[in-house]
Amino acid sequence: MITVFGSINMDLIATTERLPKPGETVAGNGFATAAGGKGANQALAARRAGRYVHMAGAVGKDSFAADALSLLDDAGTDLSLVKHVDGPTGTALILVGGDGENMIAVVPGANGLVAPEDAETAIGGMKEGDILMLQLEVPAAAVERALSTASAKGVTSILNLAPLIPDAPRLGRLADIVIANETEFERLAGQDGMDAQAREAALTRLHAETGQTLIVTLGGDGVVAIRDGAVSRAQGLKIEPVDTVGAGDTFCGYFAASLDEGLDFASALRRAAVAGSLACLKSGAQPSIPSGEDVAARI
Repeated sequence: MITVFGSINMDLIATTERLPKPGETVAGNGFATAAGGKGANQALAARRAGRYVHMAGAVGKDSFAADALSLLDDAGTDLSLVKHVDGPTGTALILVGGDGENMIAVVPGANGLVAPEDAETAIGGMKEGDILMLQLEVPAAAVERALSTASAKGVTSILNLAPLIPDAPRLGRLADIVIANETEFERLAGQDGMDAQAREAALTRLHAETGQTLIVTLGGDGVVAIRDGAVSRAQGLKIEPVDTVGAGDTFCGYFAASLDEGLDFASALRRAAVAGSLACLKSGAQPSIPSGEDVAARI
């Protein structure tokens, strides 16, 4: 079983020919809304990969709440651990440029009211060998409680080190598996401007210190990771991206699902990398998440 403890948002997405510079206004050429939030995105990815998934988090008592949960519900995700609180559902304001790159501002809303006690409730029904997936869009105190509770129960914890909050390096040391992009990994390692050689050296050093499985996503260059003392690499697909906003979350969800399914580490990395590539071919975080059948066909 996979439990995802994290954020649930509505994404408000505007597309432009190019992203604006600071202080600049550019004309938009499209607008859409889509369910999002890193937690919900990763839960949906794991569910579309074919695993049984609990989503734990919070939404507001507003018009966005039902829409924010709709795709999770349609996919058969267990939503019994989602609480409804006074105030707004979390929102993300997203600009997507013509090259597929994006800029995002996240307003926590109900996500900011997720408490350490909610973490204990979410993990209460889990058992040794289950997988807990976390990100950093809910309060750090709740994430820390979730990680400590999971460790005490023998639950495998996977922490996606995003967004890059001040507590990220500290919390990153508490998980069994850490997934980070290049910038997030540099913060975790305390070293800026790494090339490939320096990154691998940092992976080896941190792994020796902590024993953790460490995974660094590299966008179009695939992924590099270390587990049980061995460095692994995997490639996604060669694509022309439309919208990269859901790629990282799709990778995380598919990776967790692949481990839960019993795939070996190298196969899990490859499957997740291919899924992340496919997520770049459509707009919106959750609408772009591919089905397990689509990923299998491309592999």
